Amino acid sequence: MNITTLDTPVGPLWIAVDDAGAVTAVKFGEPDVPAAPSEESEAAAAQLRQYFAGERDDFDLVLAASGTPFQHKVWAALREIPYGETWSYGALAARIGQPTASRAVGLANGRNPIAIVVPCHRVIGASGMLTGYAGGIERKRWLLEHERNAQPTLLDGAGQQSGALPL
Repeated sequence: MNITTLDTPVGPLWIAVDDAGAVTAVKFGEPDVPAAPSEESEAAAAQLRQYFAGERDDFDLVLAASGTPFQHKVWAALREIPYGETWSYGALAARIGQPTASRAVGLANGRNPIAIVVPCHRVIGASGMLTGYAGGIERKRWLLEHERNAQPTLLDGAGQQSGALPL
C-alpha cells in the first residue's frame, strides 16, 4: 500500500494506492500509517490538486475500492452525477434500477472509501437539504459550492489550457 497525503482547502486528505497502482482510498484526515508515496499515489494527488484549483472536473484514475456488488453499483452511479450538480438519494436509487432502495443507497453512499473522486458529496436529501457526509456537512457544502463556482479548463496533452468547460 502506497500513501500520499495532501493539504487541501477542506483539510488534509490521504490517498492510498495498491501495488497494482489502483486507488483504494481517498479519505479526510491523516492516515493511520506513515505516508509512503509512489508514482501512482502522487499522480492521484496531482489530479486532486487540479480539482481544488478548479482545473479538473473529472478524474482519470484506476479505482479498486473494496465493497459489495451493491455498493459498487451505487459507487459507479455516483460517478455519473455531473460536476456541479446534485442528485437525491431517490434519484440515485432509480438510476441503479432500484427506486425503493433509497436507504440502502444512502448506506452505500456513506461507505464510499474514495471521497471526491467518487463524488458522494453530490447526493442530497429529497427536500434539497444537505444530508450526512463522512467528511462532515461543512466539507460537503464547500465541495458543492466549489463545483458550482469553479470554471474548470481543459488541459491538452502538454498540460496547457485549451478552453473553458461549460458548467
